[in-house]
Amino acid sequence: MPSFKRIVKMTFRPEEIDNFLEVFHQSSAHIRAFPGCLHLELWRGKRQENVLFTFSKWESEEALENYRHSDLFRNTWAKTKPLFADKAAAWSVDTLAELL
Repeated sequence: MPSFKRIVKMTFRPEEIDNFLEVFHQSSAHIRAFPGCLHLELWRGKRQENVLFTFSKWESEEALENYRHSDLFRNTWAKTKPLFADKAAAWSVDTLAELL
């Protein structure tokens, strides 16, 4: 089944990492249960511990856009954005090869 993948890079002020982790803890199960969300991970940079990434898989680009226009996204983003040290960056990607 084809899926739509999204990577979001977020750079936080170091003193705000725990606050973000709490926001993620509170919202991640709801995001994962959102219609069309197939997978959700939170990653941390090895050399820059204040750089975190979300990796998500969606049934389609439309499913991701439905989430991005939802109250769940708006509320989560409103709590997350003030914690940033730098602007977030996002990439939508297609898998060219997957070796398991």
